[in-house]
Amino acid sequence: MSKRGKKYQDSIKAVDKFKLYDLEEAVGAMLETAKANFDETIELHVKLGVDSRHADQQVRGAIVLPHGTGKTVRVLVFAKGDKAKEAKEAGADFVGEAELAEKIQKENWFDFDVVIATPDMMGVVGRLGRVLGPKGLMPNPKSGTVTFDVAKAINEIKAGKVEYRLDKTNIIHVPVGKKSFGNEKLIENIRTILQAIIKAKPASSKGKYIKSCVIASTMSPGFKVNASKLAE
Repeated sequence: MSKRGKKYQDSIKAVDKFKLYDLEEAVGAMLETAKANFDETIELHVKLGVDSRHADQQVRGAIVLPHGTGKTVRVLVFAKGDKAKEAKEAGADFVGEAELAEKIQKENWFDFDVVIATPDMMGVVGRLGRVLGPKGLMPNPKSGTVTFDVAKAINEIKAGKVEYRLDKTNIIHVPVGKKSFGNEKLIENIRTILQAIIKAKPASSKGKYIKSCVIASTMSPGFKVNASKLAE
């Protein structure tokens, strides 16, 4: 088992493991413990009272954060003809057809963060399911990445659109900004994503929906947030 660094050991002393922090208090305390010498990413982890094994209890969607994520996102677009031209003009980093799919398959090329595809290209993209799926890169209509409106999709992603979805342990992990954002921007981003998750509650979900909510920076311990207040 790897030993935590001195900065982490110092930071964890500031965390009350048994306390549920109000969101504002949690963000403030978390920023005080984020002592790395780089602009740490801030992540939100939400455990839901659903069962991801059932199709009718999936929670998945996408939303543009008010202040973005602070990350430069590289966008790959599968499109042809006028839609390929539209994608290039909208600022896509890579645009192509079968040749890009072949590059991914044969060269194990993944120099991109998001994949968008027009519906008529899904025959080509579908063959990449085994390699894109496990990395969370497979285009999906629910997240707005399978669309003919490629310019809108690219602009939203570049502006800070994030996708949220359950993992196998019924937890959603999503970036909500950078340490440099400060309290106000981070709180607004977190509230926005939480409202989207609450709104996406499946009709078949019973009992407590948000079981736990934790925020943490890249190198700091997590702070438990009072989820009952956030769900009000």
